[in-house]
Amino acid sequence: MKRMPLKTAVVLGVLFFLPVIFLLFLYPSTHNYNPLDVVKKDIKELQFFKNDADENIQLKDHITVLGFLGHNPDEHFIAASNLKELVYDKFKGFKKFQIVIVLPKGSEGKAEILQKELITYEDMRFWHYVFGEPNDIRQVFESLKSEETLDSNLFTDHVFIVDKDLAQRGRIDDRDKKEIEGNEAVYPLYSYDCIEVAEIKNKMSDDLRILFTEYRQKRKGKFDSSDRRAEEINSND
Repeated sequence: MKRMPLKTAVVLGVLFFLPVIFLLFLYPSTHNYNPLDVVKKDIKELQFFKNDADENIQLKDHITVLGFLGHNPDEHFIAASNLKELVYDKFKGFKKFQIVIVLPKGSEGKAEILQKELITYEDMRFWHYVFGEPNDIRQVFESLKSEETLDSNLFTDHVFIVDKDLAQRGRIDDRDKKEIEGNEAVYPLYSYDCIEVAEIKNKMSDDLRILFTEYRQKRKGKFDSSDRRAEEINSND
């Protein structure tokens, strides 16, 4: 029998073992998967809000990025543009994903101005503006866990992640590896600053991917849920 050339044997060996090695690298990351922390439950539903089409936009059964752009949304183009380019454009193809911008009644015209500045011919079906009374806006905001406040115009440049069960998601421990190794004090991340590109591009995008992974695993029956961190954070309220 003619012996296979050494070069051919090496190439075939590499082609055979590379996929095996790749799967071995993937296994630990799947095994050590941690869900995105629940930092607050029972976020208030958008019961008294309407959009321009007089539709009821709901948080329940959606993965929502929730923002508050106040009486003058057209003045906050940078925050809205960062959110669109770094989050909406990346995740708009995912099932049940939406961005909801909460605004006071009377700001419909300014919301339309902002929308025209944000888009040309893009699909914005999953980007919603909802309008309500100032008191209702404050009630929704106050149902969220936040270190931020709404200003006098009902504006903040921070946005929030709300899951399908009306639970707010974030990070109970937002320390990086160096801070953990240095035993620095734990600090949380409840919301994401749309002015800080790195925070939206890296932290928020990563957290949304983790949340979508969680729901994908739930659909496949492979997710082992735990509220231990939520209980810990709620005990400190």
